[in-house]
Amino acid sequence: MRKASIQRSTKETTIEANLNLDGSGSVTTETGVGFFDHMIDAFGRHGLFDIELKAKGDLEVDSHHTVEDCGIVLGNACAQALGEKQGITRYGHAIVPMDETLVLAAIDISGRGNAFVEADIPAEQIGNFDTELAEEFFIAFAANAGITLHIKLLAGKNSHHIIEAAFKACARALRMAVSLDERVQGVPSTKGAL
Repeated sequence: MRKASIQRSTKETTIEANLNLDGSGSVTTETGVGFFDHMIDAFGRHGLFDIELKAKGDLEVDSHHTVEDCGIVLGNACAQALGEKQGITRYGHAIVPMDETLVLAAIDISGRGNAFVEADIPAEQIGNFDTELAEEFFIAFAANAGITLHIKLLAGKNSHHIIEAAFKACARALRMAVSLDERVQGVPSTKGAL
């Protein structure tokens, strides 16, 4: 099984994460940011990743550092769990509907971490979660996982639906990209390295 455990402590956050890419979607998360916990739960369940995530952050400031640093830690865990990337599918994509909302996500496990998010979110806040932090999470996750991630809102107006569909689409695209293909010899790259 492809698993990783990461711990990270700064003056702003202390985070512990366990990730199993070959899991069943079992998730436990305690970040102090309720909506974000809900998104990580959706991410794990739809990606079939087992995730244990505990974060203590400076929520008296706001939830920015907590959400971004969770993206860093989960991205590092993903990169570590992937190891040498032998036999992976590499590319993944998903289009996820959620009522009036439709979100596309596409992933390349390229070794070149970057996120491109095109999604206007109407509300500024959901609970104690600043909606702009969804993009910050995806940027941090992609940069530290070494993946190229595209997320595009195709339709939608409900902020909760937009963000949740984005997390689900990302999870399903990542699930496809990390899946093992017995026909792939080594890494799926003409360069011989990712």
